[in-house]
Amino acid sequence: MLPATGVGVAIDTLSLRPENAPTWRFVMRALHPGETIMLLAQLVRAFALILATVALTATAALGQVRVGSKNFTEQFIVAEIYAQALEAAGIKVERKINLGGTLIAHKALEEKQIDVYPEYTGTMLLVVLKAEPMTDQKAVYEKVRAEYAAKGLVVLNQAPLNNTYNMVVRPETAAQYKLETLSDLAKVAKELKLGAGPEFRDRKDGLPGLKAKYGIEFKEDLQMAIGLRYQALANKQIDVVNGYATDGMISAMKLKRLKDDKNLWPPYYLVPVVRKDTLDANPKLADVLNQVDALLDEATMAEMNYKVDNDKEEPKDVARAFLKAKGIVR
Repeated sequence: MLPATGVGVAIDTLSLRPENAPTWRFVMRALHPGETIMLLAQLVRAFALILATVALTATAALGQVRVGSKNFTEQFIVAEIYAQALEAAGIKVERKINLGGTLIAHKALEEKQIDVYPEYTGTMLLVVLKAEPMTDQKAVYEKVRAEYAAKGLVVLNQAPLNNTYNMVVRPETAAQYKLETLSDLAKVAKELKLGAGPEFRDRKDGLPGLKAKYGIEFKEDLQMAIGLRYQALANKQIDVVNGYATDGMISAMKLKRLKDDKNLWPPYYLVPVVRKDTLDANPKLADVLNQVDALLDEATMAEMNYKVDNDKEEPKDVARAFLKAKGIVR
């Protein structure tokens, strides 16, 4: 058998280290012809195994897609819809659900910690791009798509789902103060307590926008997760909630939505945002995500949100039931 040092020399030579070539020629002369053939065969098999392993690893990395989400119910459900639809299409998925707020999820996308997550056009416009508010749906979409493309990110098709903000009150509060619009709310806001999410304090479409556009200032502003706000409203711990158009609890509790009569809020259409390098490596990813996105609307999303928030179903189970009903998964 060839000594270990001989094997090292052989490998050095095959890896094109010429300083070892004379030693290798000496070893080859010292070997029996049959041993030389066996050695070469073993080396070929070893290198073939290494190359195959590298190829498999590269293929796995290329095919796997990391699906992320922000930190509220709708995002959990939509991210699961994306993940399960991709898996049904034969794409391996890693889930990174509940990352945090908008800027945390966006940073994860930019830094290649995730490959895709669901976002909203108005949020992209105001929070990520820090642009001025716009109200035209097409103009907002075209602007964010172009700006994101410059960052190496692809904005896929909009879903027929506009998850805009809603300021919401109990029906008796609306009756007491004669509330129909945000202009009406501005007249009595200093008598009312608001329950809102953490981002609402800093966004142009949040409290700063309400103050600038309507002059709204609340008696008290309590920071609450979306899952707690409606219970607090029902318990009369707060009087006003910043909700979303697709919150299932709004209809279930028969709450009053106040009209944005001065058009503070831009459109917030749901879109999948994908890294371009991920899309290049997985060409069918866009078709899969665009297909499921086209099936989502406000009523459907509100129903799914309600199943999680009120009925306490798991987001992954709600997502699967939706995809099964649409024939996308079995």
